[in-house]
Amino acid sequence: MTQSSGVFIQSTQTDPVVRAGAVIRTEYERLHALLTTLVEPQPTAGAGDGEGNGTGDAEGAPDRATTASPASASASVTTTATTGVVGEIRRHLTASAETLHAAAAHAPESRLLVSALRIARSALDRHVDALDAAGDSASATAAAQRVEAVLSVHRAVEEDVLLPALAALPGGVLPSLVADYETLLRGGSLDTSAVIDVRPVPREQRHPLVFARYARLTPGGTFTLVNNHDPKPLHKQFEAAHPGAYTWDYVEQGPAKWQIRIGRPNHRPCT
Repeated sequence: MTQSSGVFIQSTQTDPVVRAGAVIRTEYERLHALLTTLVEPQPTAGAGDGEGNGTGDAEGAPDRATTASPASASASVTTTATTGVVGEIRRHLTASAETLHAAAAHAPESRLLVSALRIARSALDRHVDALDAAGDSASATAAAQRVEAVLSVHRAVEEDVLLPALAALPGGVLPSLVADYETLLRGGSLDTSAVIDVRPVPREQRHPLVFARYARLTPGGTFTLVNNHDPKPLHKQFEAAHPGAYTWDYVEQGPAKWQIRIGRPNHRPCT
């Protein structure tokens, strides 16, 4: 009874990993559907009239709709289709790299995982470039199949390994990262403000907000946190999640207003 209850709790939409997994899964399924349109046979232009002879009118003259070169028509369709699919795949890869992967890249528990994902990403980029350059249906189909194969591996690793690792990080940052991921997918931009004032923010949302902002920092980057008290619990969470991979400098120390400059150093922490 205890075991089944635990499974039920894990399967509810209140679990952050389950909710994040649903978002990731939906996006991968959408990309899969787009790739399928390149793999499945496409109707051939000018296939003929209802008699099935494709020779034209009763006098034997060719139909005007069939005078265009089938090869050039196929290439045109392929170029138009692949351009859209390639754009969507690249948008997804950028969104995941700048949110989910970036947050995990500097945590000791998931740093090697992100390194492996980046190696796979390099191979995926080559296949996507080949798909973008495909000049005919056969080439597009072959490239699309390769892209889909690597994407399937990415999906499994992100769902089964990366998301649980992010959920285990202090600060409850996973929901904020997924929200950022969705923002980039919709063509939006992320908040890169130099100052984050959490005083008007509900208490339970403050730490995830700060951790999500830290995840977007490039090496050498900083932002200033403004609070109405000394955020010692947040400092402890940073030390647990990113030991040696962050800076914490007090700019103003109360009594009513506290400012801390938080940054990502240029050097990598020793492990």
